[in-house]
Parts: sequence; structure tokens; C-alpha cells
Amino acid sequence: MLRSLEARLRAAFHELAKFGTVGALAFVVDVSLFNISLHVAPHKPLTAKVISTVVAASVAFVLNRAWSFRHRQRGNVHREYALFFVLNGIGLALALGCLGFSHYVLGLHSKLADNISANGFGLVLGTLFRFWSYRRYIWLAPDAVEAAADDGDAAAVAVLEDVADGTIHAPAEAVTPA
Repeated sequence: MLRSLEARLRAAFHELAKFGTVGALAFVVDVSLFNISLHVAPHKPLTAKVISTVVAASVAFVLNRAWSFRHRQRGNVHREYALFFVLNGIGLALALGCLGFSHYVLGLHSKLADNISANGFGLVLGTLFRFWSYRRYIWLAPDAVEAAADDGDAAAVAVLEDVADGTIHAPAEAVTPA
């Protein structure tokens, strides 16, 4: 049982590392495109943020699907994309909730306080939610292997470990969509 827990934690950490790398790249795309858009249209900050967020989230979707969660079950790409944006919206709401609480309830109005609440606490909570929800609702573990690993099947645990560390890859056509 301890080996199974260790294998699952190792696999989750591996996915989390890839997810974090993709998230960092998407963050750079978002901030860069936002500032470029503000330079082009300085009186349209909301439009700039919408454009930068949609592009950054699209980049994150493609990279997460192709790299971070490529070993998981695949569904219809349009369904995955729509669900991805809904879950990103919830993650954004968590960050906005932290910012709103800090700014309006606690009365902390400095730029530092806004950044700590939105890009510190809010980003961490939103990222944890997105990681959990992507694994739970968008890119699922292959059902048969996951069920066998949960039942203590050492071979299934080994397969999940190999898939997680990239030793083997589950071919898209061999995995049934959710």
C-alpha cells in the first residue's frame, strides 16, 4: 500500500512539474501580450487583458494536452477546450475573490497588497484548483489501469509510473475517450 501511495505521489508530482512549466510559459505570454496590447491601444486595458488571457489560455491548453497530460484519456477536443475555459474561469474567480477580499473587506489598497492577494494567494489557489480539475474533469487517467492500481495491482501501478515519467506513452487511439 505504501508503494502504491509513493507511486501515485511521484506520478502527480511529475504531472505537476509539467503543468507548472506550461503555466509559467502561459504567464509570460499573458503578461507580454497584455503589455504589447496596452502599448498599441493604451486606452483599452480590458480589451488588452481579454486578448492576452484568451491567447495565453489557448497556449496552455495546447501544451497541457500535448505534453502535461498526454498520457491521459482523450475526449472530444472541442469539449475539452470549452471545459478548460470554464475551469480557468473558476480559477480566475478564486484569484479575484482573494483580491476583492483583501481590497474591499480588509481595506488593503496598496499595489503590493493587491499583488500579494491576486498574484500570491489567488494564483496559488487558482493553480491548485486548475491542476486538480484538469486531472479530474478534462484529462482523465485511463480507467482500467487506474482502477487496477487502486486495487493494489503492482503491474498497473508500474504502468502508471512509466506513463507518468514518460517511459511509455499511451497511444491516443488505444485509450477510449471519456
